Amino acid sequence: MSGFVGKLRSEVLRLQVALYACRERLQAQTDGEALHDLRVCLRRLRSLLKPLKGAASSDSLQQRAAELGRLSGPLRDLEVLIELLRKQGEHAAADRRTVQRRKGDSLVLSSRALPALFQALDEWPYELAVQQASGELDDLESNVRRYLRKQRGKLVDALRDPQHDRHQVRLLIKRVRYTAEAYPHLSPFKADQLRLLKKGQSALGDWHDHLQWLATAEHESDLRKFVPAWRQSMQDAEQSAEMIQARLLAALE
Repeated sequence: MSGFVGKLRSEVLRLQVALYACRERLQAQTDGEALHDLRVCLRRLRSLLKPLKGAASSDSLQQRAAELGRLSGPLRDLEVLIELLRKQGEHAAADRRTVQRRKGDSLVLSSRALPALFQALDEWPYELAVQQASGELDDLESNVRRYLRKQRGKLVDALRDPQHDRHQVRLLIKRVRYTAEAYPHLSPFKADQLRLLKKGQSALGDWHDHLQWLATAEHESDLRKFVPAWRQSMQDAEQSAEMIQARLLAALE
């Protein structure tokens, strides 16, 4: 298996090995980055698969990765909050949430989503080979290229809209950036545009984190003292995001 399909298979295999390593690290509790690295691998896997639009039997594998992503997402949000509390010297509040965070690791490890993902990863290469042998994947590379151009157009349209929804723009930027990184040889983006995508994602991610913290503070009383400062810094994040989005739009037009 060579060419585009062979490279795709090799990259998925590399991510499968990395996911196994993340699982072992979660089980051993050897470091604090295992969950983050697990989610990075899931993100990269989904970025490879989504442009295939069901070709190469990718739908089932993508669904399994999405299920694990949804399960682990709240734990990552909690992890970010714990890091913030420690930076602010609120160690007691951070410690209480660390207990909850570790229980979450156990939940991920004992879930059906994790073995289901590994089973789908084991089955996928055979299904890929069958479809390639039948000629069903001959246009796969062209389809991915078209997908990238289409997503670029959607992002430009969203950035042009003065009433744009920040959540939508954040998700579009993430999708465009990660897919471009997954298929760099097919990407329609220049290096400076990719840098602005990364900056835009970071700024909107900061804004989204504040939104999450404020929502959490509504039902966790020990966080309420941070609400005024978080509201102010969220406004700062909004302004930063707007400036970067304007620069990104100018670079893409």
